[in-house]
Amino acid sequence: MADKRQKQDDGAERKARLAGQLRANLARRKAQARARRAGEADQRPDGLDPASAENGEDAPREGGQ
Repeated sequence: MADKRQKQDDGAERKARLAGQLRANLARRKAQARARRAGEADQRPDGLDPASAENGEDAPREGGQ
């Protein structure tokens, strides 16, 4: 019987520990989201660099070909 009670206690402790970790993780993620909203835009360029049209090979063709 003592073993069964010990397992129940261990399960309750585990649940409490996991709940605490979940709350801490949620708080950390909320802080990150707030920081992103309050921060300035990234200085890095988004997407690909524009194609160079110097020799015409990289430039888009007319008619979509």
